[in-house]
Amino acid sequence: MKEPYTGDWCTADHLQRDRLDDIRNEIPAEERIAETADLFKVFGDATRVKILYALFEQELCVCAIAELLGMTQPAISYQLRVLKQSKLVRNRREGKSIYYSLADDHVKTILGMAKEHLEE
Repeated sequence: MKEPYTGDWCTADHLQRDRLDDIRNEIPAEERIAETADLFKVFGDATRVKILYALFEQELCVCAIAELLGMTQPAISYQLRVLKQSKLVRNRREGKSIYYSLADDHVKTILGMAKEHLEE
């Protein structure tokens, strides 16, 4: 861990250095910070967010998602692969079809919180 900056960077009377140390200890390790940033990058693509909102409602196959979003199946498959690698969606095979759904309730929570935040 880097040594904290101890220069005269703040003259505010309310600054409590011991509280800053507590906060510093609560900040996740660099590896976890990078993983979190990568996860949020996945949410930075409008098509992927549309797919997630579609799957929020129900499990869908690739062709249904493609029709719903007016895109090609290969384009949807690519985005689903990114979402699956990020553990945001899961899939199951039924015959020749592959059905996708949100990976878990955490994804629903993230989407719900984003929607709620934007509607404030």
